[in-house]
Amino acid sequence: MRPQTLDEVAGQRAVVGPDGFLRHAIAEDRVPSLVFWGPPGSGKTTLARILATATRCNFVPFSAVTSGIKEIKEVMRDAAHLRSVEGRRTLLFVDEIHRFNRAQQDAFLPYVERGDIVLVGATTENPSFELNSALLSRCRVVVLEPLSIADLVSLLERALADRERGLGGASVGAAPAALESIAQLASGDARRAFNLLEMAVADTPRGGALDAETVARVSQRKVLLYDKAGEEHFNLISALHKSLRESDPDASLYWLERMLEAGEDPTYVARRMLRFAAEDIGLADPQALTVALHCWETFDRLGPPEGLIALAQAAIYLALAPKSIAVTRAEGAARRAVAEHPAEPVPLAIRNAPTPLMGELGYGRDYVYAPDTEEGMAGLECLPDAVRGQRFYHPTEHGFEAELRRRGEALDALRARLRARALGRGGD
Repeated sequence: MRPQTLDEVAGQRAVVGPDGFLRHAIAEDRVPSLVFWGPPGSGKTTLARILATATRCNFVPFSAVTSGIKEIKEVMRDAAHLRSVEGRRTLLFVDEIHRFNRAQQDAFLPYVERGDIVLVGATTENPSFELNSALLSRCRVVVLEPLSIADLVSLLERALADRERGLGGASVGAAPAALESIAQLASGDARRAFNLLEMAVADTPRGGALDAETVARVSQRKVLLYDKAGEEHFNLISALHKSLRESDPDASLYWLERMLEAGEDPTYVARRMLRFAAEDIGLADPQALTVALHCWETFDRLGPPEGLIALAQAAIYLALAPKSIAVTRAEGAARRAVAEHPAEPVPLAIRNAPTPLMGELGYGRDYVYAPDTEEGMAGLECLPDAVRGQRFYHPTEHGFEAELRRRGEALDALRARLRARALGRGGD
């Protein structure tokens, strides 16, 4: 059922539709080197084959998994020879091009430059991260989207009706709900949808009708698109973080479950939620850090599946907690101050004096033990001269930080009075 023309391609309207880039490029015979970037089953290999047929190029499939520099050079020599003898170009389709290292990618450059080959790479990974800039600058990146439910249902209906290339000979009908179930389970992947359809039809008597119960039985469970080291991993953890920031517990739970169901390590998710509690909630709710840590410890002790409830509890709590990045900003401001100013000595008053010599040198002189004072504060200057008076922490009005802001302002006023009093005594 692989499409043989652009008109048979489902979805990807922006690429193959009436005004699509590829349709115009084929019509004008000016197909450049390309990188198809999209999830599995979105049509990368199919489009490469259609391009080769439509432009009368010699189609050479190439796998980045099994090939190296030697094989690349052999194919390049053959392509150069074919062009010089027959005037015919080679469309070199490189599946999983992101698996090639930088040196292997560089081997394509002179042949792409001369026009001996039309390089068409396919990748599920972000080309900006996986391809070197020299090769990327010579290729046009075409982004392919996962197929929609409607697109997949259309493909499934076509496969059931086609007697030559599809399953029409099986004489099996299908309820709309069954095809929609397959489309849902396929998660935008046409190849997966066809495989599920084939299994379901094989489990349906000839002349019968495929139903949703059969689909559920043969599929057993939904297989979610996920790559722990790839872009989808970062997309999903980003979705969880941003849902927590938006104080949306339902979205937070959804993305949490998407990651866990796809096979993510629960301890990774627990660690990211602990980080979120420190970075994005901070002192707006000091309990958030404790809750996140305790939920992680609970998961470690219980394990799945019961321990996953603790992670869900943490996600809900963090989503509903007041948010503040005042601590994060304060830490960054203090770090910049350390980097930008000289490492001045610690003020003498707050140095420890464990030896008589240190005492004679002034270590600890004028130090007052704050708890012994009536105010609970001595008004000492604890910052070195270069950063004296700088304010790093600016509490917000969110949650508990509103109380911390009130306390800080009261302590600032008390500190100012104590220092003014000390100056007055010095003047006397």
